[in-house]
Amino acid sequence: MAHPMTADPAGDAEAVSDELKRTPLEAEHLRLDAKMAPFAGWQMPIEYEGALAEHRAVRSHVGVFDLTHLGKVEVVGAGALGMLQGLVTNDLSRARVGEALYNLVLNEGGGVIEDLIVYRLGEERYFVVPNASNAPRVLRMLEEEKADEPLHLMYHQDWCFLAVQGPEAMAAIAGTFPTAPDLAFMRCMETEYHRRPVIVTRSGYTGEVGFELFTYQDVAQQLWDELLGSVRTLGGGPCGLASRDILRLEMGYPLYGQDLFEASTAFEAGLGWAVAMDKGDFRGRAALLRQREEGLPSRLRGLRMQERRHIPRAHYPVFVGDQLVGEVTSGTFSPTLGTGIALAYFWPGDVVELGHEVEVDIRGRRGAATVVQPPFVDRSPR
Repeated sequence: MAHPMTADPAGDAEAVSDELKRTPLEAEHLRLDAKMAPFAGWQMPIEYEGALAEHRAVRSHVGVFDLTHLGKVEVVGAGALGMLQGLVTNDLSRARVGEALYNLVLNEGGGVIEDLIVYRLGEERYFVVPNASNAPRVLRMLEEEKADEPLHLMYHQDWCFLAVQGPEAMAAIAGTFPTAPDLAFMRCMETEYHRRPVIVTRSGYTGEVGFELFTYQDVAQQLWDELLGSVRTLGGGPCGLASRDILRLEMGYPLYGQDLFEASTAFEAGLGWAVAMDKGDFRGRAALLRQREEGLPSRLRGLRMQERRHIPRAHYPVFVGDQLVGEVTSGTFSPTLGTGIALAYFWPGDVVELGHEVEVDIRGRRGAATVVQPPFVDRSPR
Protein backbone atom coordinates (compact mmCIF):
# COMPACT_ATOMS: atom_id res chain seq x y z
CA MET A 1 0.00 0.00 0.00
CA ALA A 2 1.81 3.20 -0.33
CA HIS A 3 3.65 8.93 -0.69
CA PRO A 4 7.35 9.14 -1.60
CA MET A 5 9.34 8.79 1.60
CA THR A 6 13.03 9.58 1.80
CA ALA A 7 15.46 7.02 3.17
CA ASP A 8 15.21 8.89 6.47
CA PRO A 9 11.58 9.99 6.88
CA ALA A 10 12.43 11.64 10.17
CA GLY A 11 15.19 13.67 8.56
CA ASP A 12 15.22 17.21 7.20
CA ALA A 13 12.04 18.90 8.38
CA GLU A 14 11.16 21.67 6.00
CA ALA A 15 9.42 24.74 7.34
CA VAL A 16 5.75 24.14 7.97
CA SER A 17 3.73 26.25 5.55
CA ASP A 18 0.10 27.23 5.55
CA GLU A 19 -0.31 25.09 2.42
CA LEU A 20 0.30 21.83 4.29
CA LYS A 21 -2.77 19.69 4.78
CA ARG A 22 -3.59 18.67 8.33
CA THR A 23 -4.85 15.41 9.74
CA PRO A 24 -7.89 15.89 12.01
CA LEU A 25 -5.84 14.11 14.69
CA GLU A 26 -2.95 16.58 14.73
CA ALA A 27 -3.79 17.91 18.21
CA GLU A 28 -3.91 14.34 19.51
CA HIS A 29 -0.51 13.54 17.99
CA LEU A 30 0.98 16.62 19.60
CA ARG A 31 -0.57 15.64 22.95
CA LEU A 32 1.19 12.29 22.57
CA ASP A 33 4.51 14.10 21.94
CA ALA A 34 4.75 12.92 18.35
CA LYS A 35 7.53 14.28 16.18
CA MET A 36 5.61 15.97 13.36
CA ALA A 37 7.08 16.81 9.96
CA PRO A 38 5.94 17.75 6.45
CA PHE A 39 5.39 14.65 4.33
CA ALA A 40 3.87 14.49 0.83
CA GLY A 41 2.10 17.81 1.36
CA TRP A 42 0.81 16.92 4.82
CA GLN A 43 1.91 17.56 8.39
CA MET A 44 2.16 14.00 9.71
CA PRO A 45 3.44 12.11 12.79
CA ILE A 46 6.86 10.61 12.08
CA GLU A 47 7.42 8.94 15.45
CA TYR A 48 6.23 8.96 19.06
CA GLU A 49 8.48 6.85 21.32
CA GLY A 50 10.90 6.19 18.47
CA ALA A 51 10.89 4.20 15.25
CA LEU A 52 12.55 1.11 16.75
CA ALA A 53 10.15 0.93 19.69
CA GLU A 54 7.17 1.34 17.38
CA HIS A 55 8.58 -1.26 14.98
CA ARG A 56 8.91 -3.67 17.89
CA ALA A 57 5.33 -2.98 19.00
CA VAL A 58 3.94 -3.86 15.56
CA ARG A 59 6.07 -6.99 15.12
CA SER A 60 5.39 -8.26 18.66
CA HIS A 61 1.96 -6.89 19.57
CA VAL A 62 0.02 -4.23 17.67
CA GLY A 63 0.18 -0.57 16.69
CA VAL A 64 -2.21 2.06 15.33
CA PHE A 65 -1.29 4.49 12.54
CA ASP A 66 -2.86 7.69 11.23
CA LEU A 67 -2.61 7.48 7.43
CA THR A 68 -5.09 10.20 6.54
CA HIS A 69 -2.62 11.63 4.01
CA LEU A 70 -3.31 8.79 1.56
CA GLY A 71 -5.85 9.35 -1.23
CA LYS A 72 -9.45 8.15 -1.07
CA VAL A 73 -11.36 8.08 -4.38
CA GLU A 74 -14.68 6.36 -5.05
CA VAL A 75 -15.61 5.40 -8.62
CA VAL A 76 -19.30 4.57 -9.09
CA GLY A 77 -21.44 3.72 -12.08
CA ALA A 78 -21.96 1.37 -14.99
CA GLY A 79 -18.79 2.67 -16.65
CA ALA A 80 -16.56 2.23 -13.59
CA LEU A 81 -15.17 -1.22 -14.37
CA GLY A 82 -14.43 -0.53 -18.02
CA MET A 83 -12.74 2.77 -17.27
CA LEU A 84 -10.57 1.33 -14.48
CA GLN A 85 -9.62 -1.68 -16.59
CA GLY A 86 -8.03 0.63 -19.14
CA LEU A 87 -6.08 2.51 -16.50
CA VAL A 88 -4.78 -0.08 -14.01
CA THR A 89 -2.76 -3.23 -14.64
CA ASN A 90 -4.60 -5.96 -12.75
CA ASP A 91 -7.84 -7.58 -13.90
CA LEU A 92 -10.57 -6.04 -11.80
CA SER A 93 -13.18 -8.28 -13.40
CA ARG A 94 -11.72 -11.05 -11.19
CA ALA A 95 -12.52 -9.11 -8.01
CA ARG A 96 -15.86 -9.99 -6.47
CA VAL A 97 -17.75 -7.57 -4.26
CA GLY A 98 -15.82 -7.35 -0.99
CA GLU A 99 -12.44 -8.14 -2.56
CA ALA A 100 -9.42 -5.98 -3.38
CA LEU A 101 -6.51 -6.08 -5.81
CA TYR A 102 -3.10 -4.43 -5.81
CA ASN A 103 -2.60 -2.44 -9.01
CA LEU A 104 -0.20 -0.24 -10.92
CA VAL A 105 -0.85 2.76 -13.12
CA LEU A 106 1.65 2.94 -15.99
CA ASN A 107 2.73 5.46 -18.57
CA GLU A 108 2.76 4.55 -22.25
CA GLY A 109 6.34 3.29 -21.87
CA GLY A 110 5.31 0.82 -19.17
CA GLY A 111 6.91 2.93 -16.41
CA VAL A 112 5.22 3.05 -13.03
CA ILE A 113 3.25 6.24 -12.42
CA GLU A 114 1.61 4.91 -9.26
CA ASP A 115 0.84 1.80 -7.25
CA LEU A 116 -2.47 1.55 -5.43
CA ILE A 117 -5.17 -0.78 -4.15
CA VAL A 118 -8.63 -0.95 -5.66
CA TYR A 119 -11.44 -2.28 -3.46
CA ARG A 120 -14.71 -3.47 -4.96
CA LEU A 121 -17.48 -2.28 -2.66
CA GLY A 122 -20.45 -3.08 -4.91
CA GLU A 123 -21.37 -4.30 -8.37
CA GLU A 124 -20.61 -0.84 -9.77
CA ARG A 125 -18.64 0.72 -6.86
CA TYR A 126 -14.86 0.80 -6.52
CA PHE A 127 -12.69 2.47 -3.90
CA VAL A 128 -9.24 3.56 -5.05
CA VAL A 129 -6.47 4.40 -2.56
CA PRO A 130 -3.45 6.11 -4.16
CA ASN A 131 -0.34 7.50 -2.47
CA ALA A 132 -0.63 10.96 -0.96
CA SER A 133 1.71 12.70 -3.39
CA ASN A 134 -0.02 11.18 -6.40
CA ALA A 135 -3.65 11.44 -5.31
CA PRO A 136 -4.34 14.64 -7.34
CA ARG A 137 -2.69 13.13 -10.41
CA VAL A 138 -4.59 9.86 -10.13
CA LEU A 139 -7.85 11.76 -9.72
CA ARG A 140 -7.04 13.82 -12.81
CA MET A 141 -6.24 10.66 -14.80
CA LEU A 142 -9.53 9.12 -13.70
CA GLU A 143 -11.37 12.25 -14.80
CA GLU A 144 -9.63 12.20 -18.20
CA GLU A 145 -10.04 8.48 -18.85
CA LYS A 146 -12.79 7.72 -21.34
CA ALA A 147 -15.78 5.71 -20.17
CA ASP A 148 -18.34 4.01 -22.39
CA GLU A 149 -21.06 4.32 -19.75
CA PRO A 150 -21.89 6.87 -17.04
CA LEU A 151 -19.82 7.03 -13.87
CA HIS A 152 -19.29 9.35 -10.92
CA LEU A 153 -16.02 10.19 -9.13
CA MET A 154 -15.90 11.22 -5.47
CA TYR A 155 -12.66 12.35 -3.85
CA HIS A 156 -13.24 11.98 -0.10
CA GLN A 157 -11.17 14.86 1.26
CA ASP A 158 -13.18 14.79 4.49
CA TRP A 159 -12.34 11.18 5.31
CA CYS A 160 -9.68 9.91 7.70
CA PHE A 161 -7.65 6.71 7.30
CA LEU A 162 -6.46 4.66 10.30
CA ALA A 163 -4.56 1.37 10.34
CA VAL A 164 -4.27 -1.27 13.07
CA GLN A 165 -1.32 -3.59 12.42
CA GLY A 166 0.32 -6.43 14.32
CA PRO A 167 -0.17 -10.05 15.39
CA GLU A 168 -2.79 -8.92 17.93
CA ALA A 169 -4.65 -6.67 15.48
CA MET A 170 -7.72 -8.92 15.45
CA ALA A 171 -8.10 -8.66 19.21
CA ALA A 172 -7.54 -4.91 19.05
CA ILE A 173 -10.27 -4.27 16.51
CA ALA A 174 -12.84 -6.84 17.59
CA GLY A 175 -14.32 -4.68 20.36
CA THR A 176 -15.11 -1.86 17.93
CA PHE A 177 -15.97 -3.90 14.83
CA PRO A 178 -16.91 -7.43 15.97
CA THR A 179 -17.19 -8.91 12.45
CA ALA A 180 -13.88 -7.47 11.16
CA PRO A 181 -11.80 -10.49 12.31
CA ASP A 182 -13.89 -12.64 9.95
CA LEU A 183 -12.36 -10.87 6.94
CA ALA A 184 -9.75 -12.78 4.95
CA PHE A 185 -6.66 -11.02 3.59
CA MET A 186 -7.45 -8.41 0.88
CA ARG A 187 -11.15 -8.45 1.72
CA CYS A 188 -13.27 -5.50 2.76
CA MET A 189 -16.67 -4.69 4.22
CA GLU A 190 -18.85 -1.68 4.97
CA THR A 191 -20.17 -1.00 8.43
CA GLU A 192 -20.91 1.96 10.73
CA TYR A 193 -19.31 3.79 13.63
CA HIS A 194 -21.54 6.16 15.57
CA ARG A 195 -23.91 6.25 12.59
CA ARG A 196 -21.14 7.18 10.18
CA PRO A 197 -20.20 4.80 7.33
CA VAL A 198 -16.89 2.96 7.67
CA ILE A 199 -14.95 0.89 5.15
CA VAL A 200 -12.94 -1.81 6.95
CA THR A 201 -10.30 -3.65 4.96
CA ARG A 202 -8.04 -6.58 5.85
CA SER A 203 -4.89 -5.08 4.40
CA GLY A 204 -1.76 -3.17 5.33
CA TYR A 205 1.81 -2.21 4.53
CA THR A 206 3.66 -3.95 7.36
CA GLY A 207 3.44 -7.67 6.59
CA GLU A 208 1.51 -8.28 9.80
CA VAL A 209 -2.13 -9.14 10.37
CA GLY A 210 -3.79 -5.79 9.90
CA PHE A 211 -6.85 -3.69 9.18
CA GLU A 212 -7.26 -0.34 7.47
CA LEU A 213 -10.28 1.84 8.18
CA PHE A 214 -11.81 4.75 6.28
CA THR A 215 -14.49 7.03 7.68
CA TYR A 216 -15.48 10.68 8.08
CA GLN A 217 -13.20 13.05 9.97
CA ASP A 218 -15.92 14.07 12.40
CA VAL A 219 -15.60 10.70 14.16
CA ALA A 220 -11.83 10.36 13.68
CA GLN A 221 -10.90 11.42 17.23
CA GLN A 222 -13.42 9.11 18.84
CA LEU A 223 -12.38 6.17 16.67
CA TRP A 224 -8.68 6.83 17.26
CA ASP A 225 -9.20 7.01 21.03
CA GLU A 226 -11.15 3.75 21.08
CA LEU A 227 -8.65 1.88 18.92
CA LEU A 228 -5.66 3.29 20.78
CA GLY A 229 -7.18 2.21 24.08
CA SER A 230 -7.54 -1.35 22.79
CA VAL A 231 -4.03 -1.32 21.33
CA ARG A 232 -2.51 -0.14 24.61
CA THR A 233 -4.19 -2.94 26.60
CA LEU A 234 -2.42 -5.38 24.26
CA GLY A 235 1.04 -3.90 24.75
CA GLY A 236 1.11 -1.60 21.72
CA GLY A 237 0.71 2.09 21.02
CA PRO A 238 0.62 4.79 18.35
CA CYS A 239 3.07 4.44 15.46
CA GLY A 240 4.44 6.92 12.96
CA LEU A 241 5.65 6.87 9.38
CA ALA A 242 9.30 6.13 10.27
CA SER A 243 8.47 2.73 11.76
CA ARG A 244 6.11 2.03 8.86
CA ASP A 245 8.98 2.57 6.43
CA ILE A 246 11.18 0.04 8.24
CA LEU A 247 8.32 -2.47 8.45
CA ARG A 248 7.48 -2.22 4.74
CA LEU A 249 11.13 -2.56 3.72
CA GLU A 250 11.57 -5.71 5.81
CA MET A 251 8.77 -7.15 3.67
CA GLY A 252 10.38 -5.92 0.45
CA TYR A 253 7.37 -3.75 -0.38
CA PRO A 254 8.44 -1.10 -2.92
CA LEU A 255 7.68 2.54 -2.28
CA TYR A 256 6.55 4.88 -5.03
CA GLY A 257 9.09 7.63 -5.70
CA GLN A 258 11.86 5.62 -4.09
CA ASP A 259 11.72 2.11 -5.59
CA LEU A 260 9.06 2.71 -8.24
CA PHE A 261 9.63 5.30 -10.98
CA GLU A 262 8.29 6.22 -14.38
CA ALA A 263 11.73 5.39 -15.80
CA SER A 264 11.46 1.73 -14.70
CA THR A 265 8.72 -0.60 -15.85
CA ALA A 266 6.46 -2.88 -13.85
CA PHE A 267 8.54 -5.86 -14.99
CA GLU A 268 11.82 -4.23 -13.94
CA ALA A 269 10.32 -3.57 -10.51
CA GLY A 270 9.44 -7.27 -10.19
CA LEU A 271 5.71 -6.53 -10.14
CA GLY A 272 4.67 -8.63 -13.11
CA TRP A 273 2.37 -10.56 -10.77
CA ALA A 274 0.19 -7.43 -10.58
CA VAL A 275 -0.07 -7.13 -14.37
CA ALA A 276 -2.80 -9.05 -16.21
CA MET A 277 -1.41 -9.07 -19.74
CA ASP A 278 -4.31 -11.20 -20.98
CA LYS A 279 -7.18 -8.96 -19.80
CA GLY A 280 -7.17 -6.68 -22.84
CA ASP A 281 -5.62 -3.32 -23.55
CA PHE A 282 -4.48 -0.95 -20.81
CA ARG A 283 -2.08 1.95 -20.66
CA GLY A 284 1.52 0.71 -21.05
CA ARG A 285 0.65 -2.82 -22.19
CA ALA A 286 2.26 -2.51 -25.63
CA ALA A 287 5.55 -1.37 -24.07
CA LEU A 288 5.51 -4.29 -21.66
CA LEU A 289 4.95 -6.72 -24.53
CA ARG A 290 8.02 -5.32 -26.28
CA GLN A 291 10.10 -5.53 -23.14
CA ARG A 292 9.03 -9.10 -22.52
CA GLU A 293 10.43 -9.99 -25.95
CA GLU A 294 13.59 -7.87 -25.75
CA GLY A 295 14.59 -8.49 -22.12
CA LEU A 296 14.86 -6.30 -19.04
CA PRO A 297 17.44 -3.50 -18.93
CA SER A 298 17.35 -3.51 -15.11
CA ARG A 299 15.86 -5.45 -12.22
CA LEU A 300 14.91 -4.57 -8.65
CA ARG A 301 16.32 -7.06 -6.16
CA GLY A 302 16.95 -7.37 -2.44
CA LEU A 303 20.26 -7.02 -0.61
CA ARG A 304 21.16 -8.34 2.82
CA MET A 305 24.35 -6.93 4.31
CA GLN A 306 26.78 -9.44 5.77
CA GLU A 307 28.02 -7.27 8.65
CA ARG A 308 25.85 -5.51 11.21
CA ARG A 309 27.81 -2.25 10.98
CA HIS A 310 27.08 -1.75 7.28
CA ILE A 311 23.77 0.08 6.72
CA PRO A 312 22.80 0.78 3.09
CA ARG A 313 20.94 3.94 2.12
CA ALA A 314 19.26 5.25 -1.01
CA HIS A 315 21.57 6.07 -3.93
CA TYR A 316 24.54 4.08 -2.61
CA PRO A 317 26.30 2.41 -5.61
CA VAL A 318 26.64 -1.38 -5.84
CA PHE A 319 29.69 -3.10 -7.32
CA VAL A 320 30.96 -6.49 -8.41
CA GLY A 321 34.68 -6.00 -8.23
CA ASP A 322 35.39 -2.75 -10.05
CA GLN A 323 32.19 -2.95 -12.12
CA LEU A 324 29.31 -0.69 -11.14
CA VAL A 325 26.24 -2.93 -11.41
CA GLY A 326 23.48 -1.17 -9.52
CA GLU A 327 22.18 1.41 -7.09
CA VAL A 328 20.31 1.18 -3.79
CA THR A 329 16.84 2.70 -3.85
CA SER A 330 15.72 1.97 -0.25
CA GLY A 331 17.93 0.88 2.63
CA THR A 332 17.74 0.59 6.40
CA PHE A 333 18.81 -1.42 9.43
CA SER A 334 16.42 -4.30 10.06
CA PRO A 335 15.73 -4.62 13.81
CA THR A 336 14.28 -8.08 13.19
CA LEU A 337 17.36 -9.43 11.41
CA GLY A 338 19.99 -7.31 13.13
CA THR A 339 21.59 -6.31 9.85
CA GLY A 340 21.23 -3.87 6.98
CA ILE A 341 18.79 -4.57 4.13
CA ALA A 342 18.02 -2.80 0.89
CA LEU A 343 16.23 -2.80 -2.43
CA ALA A 344 18.44 -1.98 -5.41
CA TYR A 345 18.17 -1.82 -9.17
CA PHE A 346 20.76 -3.84 -11.08
CA TRP A 347 21.57 -3.31 -14.76
CA PRO A 348 21.44 -5.05 -17.12
CA GLY A 349 18.87 -7.22 -15.44
CA ASP A 350 20.74 -10.52 -15.70
CA VAL A 351 24.19 -9.40 -14.46
CA VAL A 352 23.50 -10.21 -10.81
CA GLU A 353 21.45 -13.23 -9.80
CA LEU A 354 20.01 -14.38 -6.49
CA GLY A 355 22.71 -15.67 -4.16
CA HIS A 356 25.48 -13.60 -5.74
CA GLU A 357 27.73 -11.53 -3.53
CA VAL A 358 28.12 -7.83 -4.25
CA GLU A 359 29.56 -4.81 -2.46
CA VAL A 360 27.74 -1.64 -1.47
CA ASP A 361 29.80 1.55 -1.39
CA ILE A 362 28.90 3.09 1.98
CA ARG A 363 30.43 6.55 2.02
CA GLY A 364 33.65 5.38 0.45
CA ARG A 365 33.90 2.00 2.18
CA ARG A 366 32.71 -1.26 0.73
CA GLY A 367 30.32 -3.54 2.57
CA ALA A 368 29.64 -7.11 1.42
CA ALA A 369 26.03 -8.06 0.69
CA THR A 370 24.14 -11.05 -0.66
CA VAL A 371 21.48 -10.69 -3.35
CA VAL A 372 18.27 -12.19 -1.97
CA GLN A 373 14.61 -12.48 -2.85
CA PRO A 374 12.37 -10.41 -0.54
CA PRO A 375 10.63 -10.56 1.83
CA PHE A 376 13.63 -10.25 4.11
CA VAL A 377 11.50 -11.22 7.12
CA ASP A 378 9.14 -14.18 7.05
CA ARG A 379 5.72 -13.04 8.18
CA SER A 380 3.65 -15.81 6.64
CA PRO A 381 -0.10 -15.32 7.06
CA ARG A 382 -1.24 -16.59 10.43
